[in-house]
Amino acid sequence: MNPDKIDEILAFHRYQKDKIEARLADFRRIWAEGKDRDLFAELAFCILTPQSRARTCWPAIERLRRCGLLFEGTAEEIRGELKNVRFRERKASYIVSARNQFTKEGQLSVRSILGGFSNPFAAREWLVENVLGLGYKEAGHFLRNIGLGEDLAILDRHILKNLAILGVIDEAPASLTKKRYLDIEKKMIAFSKEVGIPMSHLDLLLWSKETGEIFK
Repeated sequence: MNPDKIDEILAFHRYQKDKIEARLADFRRIWAEGKDRDLFAELAFCILTPQSRARTCWPAIERLRRCGLLFEGTAEEIRGELKNVRFRERKASYIVSARNQFTKEGQLSVRSILGGFSNPFAAREWLVENVLGLGYKEAGHFLRNIGLGEDLAILDRHILKNLAILGVIDEAPASLTKKRYLDIEKKMIAFSKEVGIPMSHLDLLLWSKETGEIFK
């Protein structure tokens, strides 16, 4: 561990804590009050994010919602709205596939499907195994964004870089196998408990340290 860097992150947490809590409250509200279409929009957003900026992906989701294509469009129609999103052809097909996966008797049923799992870790496993375009990072990101995954690690490059700086891991890996992902997650959970920063806070804290904002 790096004591100086840990002191810095504790001080930064004190500064950002209220903003982080407010953002987490927004996420929890999506599950508490949102409709299936709201939940699916968050899923589609997380499908778009790999190797693309969140600030680019969310406006694309908003455009798709406004014109109705997110819930009814073909992959080709969706692709046309994914401006500046990398691998948009593949991701458009993933969105359509996910929409089919979460549709029962002609209705989106995201809430009923996810509500059937005993804990977020089980829900994440199912998402990774069954939804095209979702790895552990994206599945955890989605569950966190709908208020269900606050104890899950979202290991993007910003988080990995800062875990290495803090001494939680030796170095930020170039790629992650399932075993490596879950191993780093365990170390992050242990660090979270040791320093007294909740996992849900730690992710947003390290992300905001790198990007300068608390977003999604």
